[in-house]
Amino acid sequence: MDIATIAGIIVFLGLVILSIFLQEGIKGFVPFVNLEAFFVVIGGTFCALLVNYPLSQVLGLRKVLKKVLLTTGEDTTEIISTFVEFTKKAKAEGVLSLDADVKNIKNDFMKRGVQLVIDGYDSEFIRNTLETEIGFIRERHKVGQEIFNSLGTYAPAFGIIGTVLGMILLLRGVDDITMVPKRMALALAAAFYGLSAGYLLFYPMAGKLRRRSEEELLVKEIIIRGVILLQSGVSPILMESNLKAYLEPAQRLAIRAATPSRR
Repeated sequence: MDIATIAGIIVFLGLVILSIFLQEGIKGFVPFVNLEAFFVVIGGTFCALLVNYPLSQVLGLRKVLKKVLLTTGEDTTEIISTFVEFTKKAKAEGVLSLDADVKNIKNDFMKRGVQLVIDGYDSEFIRNTLETEIGFIRERHKVGQEIFNSLGTYAPAFGIIGTVLGMILLLRGVDDITMVPKRMALALAAAFYGLSAGYLLFYPMAGKLRRRSEEELLVKEIIIRGVILLQSGVSPILMESNLKAYLEPAQRLAIRAATPSRR
């Protein structure tokens, strides 16, 4: 689970609730409880999403949301250490000896790459196969990012639409002057819903998805490099030095600490 995303949302909501409570007490929450504004903003936002995107992509939003909230990055140090061990075993016993180890690989992309090496395919075919898969993954990620960016654009706009609707209704019943401030507060609640949803939820989630995509694609680039090096029969030391070039200094030290026997 991604604690940072959930913590950011909860802390903001807590600060808003605390601010309202300190200013007005319990009665201060009354203007914000506005189902009409909520329906216009949230309902309108998702209706606009249906207009802009095919139904299949909108229904896939649940999986994208799960990726934002629950998915954490993969351990690249473990992947590199695995490739080093595979290289040592392939040098000592041959590439076919890795067939039993492939079943224990958790990363499906890495599993397919190593299996291609065991099956005897050349490096060009392996690279083309894996890079084609990366291309499709990149496109799928792009759609998810676009959807959340669209939600971030629509939500504030429908907040303004809700406010305009509220103001029209307010002016239509302006005979009772004492009700104007109350009705204006209710109308502005729509803008609050729209801006909060857009700039707290949807735009930041689009940014988180972009970062997740970059991390996942980097891991897959490391795997492709490791698979090609494994196919070419390099030494374990060369395998490690090549793959460690993708990592930050702290991660390189982690690999060194985890494999002291090779030093």
